[in-house]
This record gives sequence, C-alpha cells and structure tokens, in this order.
Amino acid sequence: MASLYSNSNNTLVNCLDKFSDPNYVSIFDTTLRDGEQAPGASMKATQKMDIARQLVKLGVDVIEAGFPASSEIEFELIKCIAHEIGNSVDEEGYVPMICGKARCTKKDIDRAWESLKYAKTPMISTFIATSDIHMKYKLNMSREEVAERARSMVAYARSIGFKHVRFGLEDASRSDKEFVYHIIGEVIKAGATYICVPDTVGCNLPNEYAQLMVDIKANTLGIQNVILAGHCHNDLGLATANTLAAICVGVRLVDVTINGIGERAGNASLEEIVMAIKCRGKEALGGVYTGINTKHIFTTSNMVEEYSGLKLQPHKAIVGANAFTHESGIHQDGILKNRGTYEFISAEDVGIIRASEHGIKLGKLSGRHALKIKMLELGYNFEEKQLGDLFWRFKSMAERKKVN
Repeated sequence: MASLYSNSNNTLVNCLDKFSDPNYVSIFDTTLRDGEQAPGASMKATQKMDIARQLVKLGVDVIEAGFPASSEIEFELIKCIAHEIGNSVDEEGYVPMICGKARCTKKDIDRAWESLKYAKTPMISTFIATSDIHMKYKLNMSREEVAERARSMVAYARSIGFKHVRFGLEDASRSDKEFVYHIIGEVIKAGATYICVPDTVGCNLPNEYAQLMVDIKANTLGIQNVILAGHCHNDLGLATANTLAAICVGVRLVDVTINGIGERAGNASLEEIVMAIKCRGKEALGGVYTGINTKHIFTTSNMVEEYSGLKLQPHKAIVGANAFTHESGIHQDGILKNRGTYEFISAEDVGIIRASEHGIKLGKLSGRHALKIKMLELGYNFEEKQLGDLFWRFKSMAERKKVN
C-alpha cells in the first residue's frame, strides 16, 4: 500500500507508513460529522475545534471534520481545522488526515477541496446509495446511473487535487452483492484509494457483516490496491461487535465516534473498539493494534458529553460512571484484595482518576470490609464490635434510601 502514500515530506511518509502495516488498525473518527448528526447534538464551532484538538491528543489517524457543503459556518470551520490541526506535525511525525464528507456531485467535491486543501494530507469521503430501496425511492436513479455517477465523481475528485479519495456505498449491507462488487471495481479504476462499506441502518449481525467484507475481497477487481473501511451503526446494539468482526477478516480502517454518538442509536464507539484491541488484540484479534493514546479517552469522552449534551448512561462501557465502580459486597471484597479480580481493564489506562483507590461505592449490597475501608479513608478506625454495630445500622439505613 505504500505507493498510495508517496509525499515529498519524509516525516509524513513515515507517519503514513503505519497504514501499510497489516496489523495496524487505523482509526477514522467521525464524531464531528456523523456524531453531530445525532438529534440534539449540534455543537458550536469553538467546541468542535476543541474536540478536534483533543482527537489529536488521542492520536486518531483520520478526523472527519464535517460536511463542507452543508453551510458556510461548517465550511469555514473545516478550513480552520485543515489549517491548524492538519498541519500540526509532532516530533514523531504524526499529523492526522483531515477528511470532509461530500455527495457525488461536483459542487460538493469542489467545496470539499476548497476547505481541505490547506491540510498536509486532505481526504475526501464521497458517497452514493447502492441499495435498491435507496436508489428507487431516494435517488430515483438506475444502477447504471449510480455506477456512472460514482465513477465520474471519484475521477473528478482525483483530478482537482485529492490524492486520498474514499468512496462509500451508502446502505451497502442491504445492497445486491454483485452490484457492490461492480461499483467498487469501477471507482477503484477511477482512482479511489479507500472503500467504505457501511452497515447504514445497523441491520447486520457480526457474521453477516464479516462475510460481506470477505465476499468483497474475493470478488472485486483491484480490491488489493485499496484500504477497506468499516462503518457500523448501532440500531441492534452491534456496532462494536460488527466492527470487530470486520477487523477479524482484514478490515484495517474503522469508523468510530467518541461515546458512540451518531444517527439514531449511534455508531461504533471509539473507546470500545480501541480498548478491545488494546486488551484482546494480540491474543484474540490476530495481533492488531492502534496508535491511540488511551490515557486521553476519559477526558475526550467528558468533553464530547458536555458539548453535545448527550448524557452517557451510567453503565456505558469504558467511560460510564459505573464502569469502574463497585457496590456489591462480594465484588468489593475481591477488589480490595486484588483489583484484577473484577477489573479486567485498568481505570488508569483510560485516564480515569478515582476519588478513592478502589472505586468502591457504599450501598445496601455492600459488605463489612468495604465499610471498614471507607471509614479508614475518612479517618475513623473502629474496633471490630463498633464496626459490627455501625455496619448493621448502615445496612438498615441503606435498605430505606440510596446512599450517595
């Protein structure tokens, strides 16, 4: 794949060489585009700039900054991100690609180039629907017309300056597979360098989505010359599972959002995908890894929650308030003896600094050991009989009301 990334700047070549490593999973963050499309999640331009800067700290490979043709404000914001974020090369040569979304029209593609051309490595993500239901009812176009539009617009994007052209097949998971193979082959010939295969309505199960990727790789001319990307929605609660299934069959660019925000039920969650790879990549996923600095996950999650206004459920994996908190007495006793008994993932690994060392919360299910430790933290050292009396008084109160 190295030929796709030739650049006169050697620092950038070294950075982009990661994409050619068969074990490297590139993270395509679309929080600022697909994430903001979640109902009620619109953010101010200054807030989106803050998030973009935080994504740099995380080390994401591609930041999809938005939809340049959607408004003048969005266009100017993406231009600012391209200028600032897209040129901030660190000492190790890292600089994220800056991507913009565009429909398969010259107007959208021109607008994308005008906003993104200031970045060192601009990318366009252009798309068109390929399922029969979308082509009939939304586009009112035939398969032949869709294929020709896709081919010609990919070629146009290359002709105006984009070296990194990502083509997405909207509703690919409900599209006729033979048509999928055909249109991908056509856009590859036209110059596409990345192919995104979305489960747009989140209808696939993991085995189905993985098989779709396998079939595309086996039946599409030129597929070995591009990077295959997965984009999963969470309508069945399977966006993370589907994305991991795609990684297992060789997909190496994955679309994610912070906290899993996005259209309807949301997208695959960056923190879930990244921590699954960090914790199980070597033994269960064939040795894959990412370039994400996981210690910035919690701060980024909090920022997106605050700016988007989309509150996390307490039991949200990795970043929810309860993810590293223990109230059950059996669990608390185990944690106090060895944190590994009930914490498979370390809170510190994702940047969480807990008020107490063990993340214990007292409640009606808590045990004597946990109460003793909590009292010691507060400066009280009770004898066993006193502790016993206190424990049963505490349990009686906790049965009647929640303990904060």
